[in-house]
This record gives sequence, structure tokens and C-alpha cells, in this order.
Amino acid sequence: MGELLHIILFYSFAAVLLGAALGVILSRNPVHGVMFLVLAFFQSAMLWMLAEAEFLAIVLVLVYVGAVMVLFLFVVMMLDINVESVRKGFARYAPLGVGVALLMAFELAQLIWLRSSGVVGSGSFAETAEGYSNTKALGSVLYTEYVYAFEIAAVILLLAIVAAITLTMRKRPGLKVQDIGKQVSVRSKDRLRVVKMDAESKE
Repeated sequence: MGELLHIILFYSFAAVLLGAALGVILSRNPVHGVMFLVLAFFQSAMLWMLAEAEFLAIVLVLVYVGAVMVLFLFVVMMLDINVESVRKGFARYAPLGVGVALLMAFELAQLIWLRSSGVVGSGSFAETAEGYSNTKALGSVLYTEYVYAFEIAAVILLLAIVAAITLTMRKRPGLKVQDIGKQVSVRSKDRLRVVKMDAESKE
């Protein structure tokens, strides 16, 4: 019974993941595309939790979902999208956002309850020894066998950050820019002029 329920949950999460991926590709609205992408990441995290890779699941939700939102903000900044018009249409996106949030909360609560009650076990995955930590195993492999690939990925991400900052710092018409060199080298007599004049009577 537990193995059958494990298979049902796996295919359910996988089906929602495929639907969310299609929504990212086929959606014309960028806001809807980002929300479908968040749903796809969350479904992937649920699949990793079924595989008893809790650390990877949490990292996927915290890092990738947050990074996607930051990337979306960068896109809005670079494209000079009218923020006021986006705020006016916020009420139209509210039902979709609430639906996605409720679906993720329901799946997470269901999975945690089934795992805690012992109904869903490891299924067809290999049994792990008592006290096994996938975080420790992942770190030992990542910083020994794949340390060069890890460093190369870090350099590539650093280049992506620098490129994104460079794209946002382009010259725009009517934009006032500070000249730090002129501000530091300014002298008091260039800014203030004392004028001597005779005192006037109040008569």
C-alpha cells in the first residue's frame, strides 16, 4: 500500500511539474510565466523530498525561487516597464497566485503528514543507514570529486552578476549622475563668496 501511494504521489507531482513547465513556455504574460516557474521548482522539490533528499529540496526552494524573483526584478528594471500599469493589474493576478500558493501548501502538508505517519517510506529507493546525512554526503562529494566544476560554476555565476549590473548601468537621457571626483576636489572659495558692504541704518 505504501509503495503504491508513493508511486501515485510521484506521478502526480511529475504531471504537475510538466504542466507548469509547459505554462512557462506557452505563457505570454511574464508574470504568469514566473509563477509557473515557481510552481515547477516547487514540484521538483517535492520529488526530491520523496527521494529523501531534503537538503536539495530546501535549497531548490530557497535559492532558485528567490533567484528567479530577483531575476524578474532585473528584467523589469532593464526593460523600463511602467510599474504603475503593472500595479493596476495586480488584482487580476491575485486568484492565480492564491491558487498556486494553496496547491503548494496542500502538497507540502500532505507529504509531511504521510511521511510522519509512516504511510510513505523510501519506496523503491535504496534504504539509508540510521544517522545518515545527505548534506554531509553531498558536501564530501562536492568539495572532493567535483571541486573544479564547483569553482567554474562559481566563476560563471560571478560573470553573470557583473554582466547584469553592467546592463542596468547604461546611460539614459535626463539622468543626473554624480561626479565624485569633482565633489571631493571642490574648494570652499569656489562654493562660498563673502561680500563686504557698508552697514545700513534702519532710518
